[in-house]
Amino acid sequence: MKKFARLFVALMMVCIMTIGVAAAEITVGIVNNPPSESGYREANVKDFEAVFSAENGYAAKTAYSLKNDEQLSAAQQFITDGVDYLLISAAETTGWDAVLASAQENGIPVFLFDRMIDCDESLYEAAVVSDMANQGKLAVEWLIAQNLEAYNIIHIQGAMGSDAQIGRTNPLVEQVNAAENWKIVMQQTATWDEATAKQIVESVINSKEAFNIIYAENDGMAKGAVAALDENGITHGVGKDVIVMGFDCNRWALRELLAGNWNYDGQCSPFQAAVIAEMIQKLEAGEALNLESKKIISEEKGFDATTITQADIDTYGLGE
Repeated sequence: MKKFARLFVALMMVCIMTIGVAAAEITVGIVNNPPSESGYREANVKDFEAVFSAENGYAAKTAYSLKNDEQLSAAQQFITDGVDYLLISAAETTGWDAVLASAQENGIPVFLFDRMIDCDESLYEAAVVSDMANQGKLAVEWLIAQNLEAYNIIHIQGAMGSDAQIGRTNPLVEQVNAAENWKIVMQQTATWDEATAKQIVESVINSKEAFNIIYAENDGMAKGAVAALDENGITHGVGKDVIVMGFDCNRWALRELLAGNWNYDGQCSPFQAAVIAEMIQKLEAGEALNLESKKIISEEKGFDATTITQADIDTYGLGE
């Protein structure tokens, strides 16, 4: 009987410990764009899955969509579910005030990641983001430095209204408006999609209008554009007919730079989860964040095909 009593007590202790561990889990609602969006997004999603895991003491609920209204609904559902924290990478910069106010009213701290939202900063704890406008600025400065006689540009945009699209578009448009020898031959969104980007470039080729630059707002769309060039026998890359520019620094894209097939790639770091997790742990410990700025910007740069090295690819390349 004593053996059974001891066994019963031991089992009860295990149950109590298990319940305690479960109760200690921190629930996070993560609203993000789907991993299929791009190589960048796949790396971003994997980063959040790795950091906000059960092994690390989190219970993560996730919602993926490229549509702002679907993201808003998912965020509101997470609030209704009573998550401890709400993490958002918004499909669009606008329309979030009501949801963020709802989170605040329910005592749920909000962290933005990857992309900013147009709202009062009192509605979120911190934003761990890329400076998309600076990415666009660096790319346009690089393009200016090429000193071309004429800039005839096919501009392939990302999802309209997203922070990434706005930041990478505006510096280019401003430069085109300011310089007489800059012209946008075609400006159209491919919503980050490779096949759509290929179709856009094919339409320009078929129109017979001259162009010498592809400015694609992510690597996947640049890849689609290059496929159209290849099928039509148009050379591209260093010293060739068409300059090719992309963003995100997928490893395969940086290899294209190293081979001289592309000319420029703008870095966009997808690794924000650990920074947010560190802040969450501080809040859980009852500490104040004491941030100098609520906007925490990832350090990023651009890569030129004429100077990139294998070491750069090993260090900064995303994926395989």
